[in-house]
Amino acid sequence: MPPLSGLKVIDLTRVLAGPFCTMMLGDMGADVVKVEEPGLGDESRGWAPFIGEQSSYYLSVNRNKRSVVLDLKTAEGAEALAALIDSADILVENFRPGSLSKLGFGYGEVAKTNPRLIYCSISGYGQNGPRAALPGYDVVLQGETGFMDATGAPDGEPMRAGVAITDYLAGLYAVQGILLALQDRHRSGLGQHVDIALFDSMLSVMRLPLGILLATGTAPRRVGNDHPSIAPYETLHTREGQIIIAVGNPRLWKQFCEAIERPDLMADLRFATNADRLAHRAALKAEIEAVFDRFTLQQLIDRLERHKVPCGRVRTIADAIAGPQVIARDMLVTLHDDTLGPVTNLGTPVKLSRTPAELSSPPPRLGEHTAEVLDEIDRQRRRVGRR
Repeated sequence: MPPLSGLKVIDLTRVLAGPFCTMMLGDMGADVVKVEEPGLGDESRGWAPFIGEQSSYYLSVNRNKRSVVLDLKTAEGAEALAALIDSADILVENFRPGSLSKLGFGYGEVAKTNPRLIYCSISGYGQNGPRAALPGYDVVLQGETGFMDATGAPDGEPMRAGVAITDYLAGLYAVQGILLALQDRHRSGLGQHVDIALFDSMLSVMRLPLGILLATGTAPRRVGNDHPSIAPYETLHTREGQIIIAVGNPRLWKQFCEAIERPDLMADLRFATNADRLAHRAALKAEIEAVFDRFTLQQLIDRLERHKVPCGRVRTIADAIAGPQVIARDMLVTLHDDTLGPVTNLGTPVKLSRTPAELSSPPPRLGEHTAEVLDEIDRQRRRVGRR
């Protein structure tokens, strides 16, 4: 059985960071009950493009869950949620800090009736600090953390990443925090509050540029696809497009020069050390790209791989998922939806040898499991009453 089998998760999240977190918990066996508001539910359900009547955005991060519709502003809805929380191991929410407390479902309130509950909050700036009350959106946080300042062409404007990297990082850190809290609960018997901020998550991966700033007092300039500290470690042009090479140490530099039949580059004082190659990067690129022009892209890949030089193509998204490695790693999975038919999506990158993930159920339609879950609550109440 997957390692989180037997754990119940109440999912009060929407859009991306929270749903991504709870999907990963569901993939590993947890019973994830996604609580949505009547009418629209998770707002990502309305975002194009659509597969049938379902949003492809919503479908991408909501498998292995059950959907329950509750109006938390009514006594009946609040009572049902309270019962769900009392029976849960984990609650994940991404409301603005303080919002759930106003409804009676903040950590302080629910921990009184379920002290074993692990309560994970995902927000833009965290539960404290002068910006805690502000909403959190990936693109805003990419700007606020300096990430955009480090991304883009040297002579261009700051650039955001092409995916919502801040949300995905926060979702990953949320899973990590939840698992750490579960480990502590095994010892203490008590849950705790896990506080995850998109701001912290994005800032945490800025270690290289921040390290340069702290060491030199000067922020590194944008270098596009170049590496600020290593050369050649970048995309380079060939006659058939771009190739990526990663020559990260002196041994690889020697192997690279041998692969492209330019051992003389090792004797060139401009390129003797990594620091020299950084200082003369433009000249080095010119020398390398002149050699690359003699080969097809595949010939270059073959040469570099024979000499064990890390390299790769700059692929389109379509090319990337069409490769045999994707199939070998089970990174595309197809689940059957009774309405939509086969729904294909990305698999899980976490491979466990003895208790692997089970990707068994497609993302639920809004309120699909409301009756089923409410019936479970009624049965639970009757059992408690008999005791």
